[in-house]
Amino acid sequence: MKEEKVDLTRIIQKKFSRLSKGQKLIAQYIINEYDKAAFMTASKLGNKVGVSESTVVRFANALGYDGYPQLQKELQELVKTKLTTVQRLEMSKDYKDGGTVLKKVLKADMDNIRHMIDELDDKLFQSVIDKILEADRVYIVGLRSSSTLAEYLGFYLNLVLDNVRVVRLGVSDVFEQILRVKEGDLVIGISFPRYSKITLNALNYTKEQGATIVGLTDSKVSPITEIADYTLTARSNMASFVDSLVAPLSLINALIVALGMKERDKISTTFNKLENIWKKQNVYDNKDGSSL
Repeated sequence: MKEEKVDLTRIIQKKFSRLSKGQKLIAQYIINEYDKAAFMTASKLGNKVGVSESTVVRFANALGYDGYPQLQKELQELVKTKLTTVQRLEMSKDYKDGGTVLKKVLKADMDNIRHMIDELDDKLFQSVIDKILEADRVYIVGLRSSSTLAEYLGFYLNLVLDNVRVVRLGVSDVFEQILRVKEGDLVIGISFPRYSKITLNALNYTKEQGATIVGLTDSKVSPITEIADYTLTARSNMASFVDSLVAPLSLINALIVALGMKERDKISTTFNKLENIWKKQNVYDNKDGSSL
């Protein structure tokens, strides 16, 4: 296994002098072009630097990994946390043709959901549902690109529960909005690469106040996992300047549905009232196309 949790480049530098000539070529390429190497197969990486595929595998072993897939996973974590949007745009060169873009993006989204299905712990998921229902108040913190997920979750949770607050960047400072958080409250922190420092700082504050923290993030090495009491993961991998939020949104949908089923009688009454209000206020179009 790897010697350090995240900094792969430091591991390479530490072991560089003991590597073979071919392995040193791989190491140098990864240090200089880790954004490109992260999405190369062992064979392609070997061809790029002029060594065999087996040399690439032995290189991964020399660094302390069980095999190349484990090394590649670490490389991809490095990409997600350290690349700027400009560098990630450079990675998107393969997305030139419209049809190629469509298929590649859809396939990546499908892969992310498939991995989430395989990796999600049902007992952990149920524990999170129970904790949300037990909480005095529920705060949702998700900023920057994660704000869309936070707003979506907040919109539906407010229909199921009556103690939900979405923390937003705006007129009020984030810390002003969570000032009264206390023991017995639950904070849902949503953070996907590139991880927002404000989100992490806010979660650290709420944990200091005794609140229970639920993290929604992309992997077990995300910085949010060190703060959260419960962590649910959904991959957001996308070799482009944007992250995929499809799997995270599916995870949030599952949370909403599970909570709704637990509170079925309550939300039935709520929706009956809402339907009457929507009808009177002409909120939605009628089936015949006339505006209601």
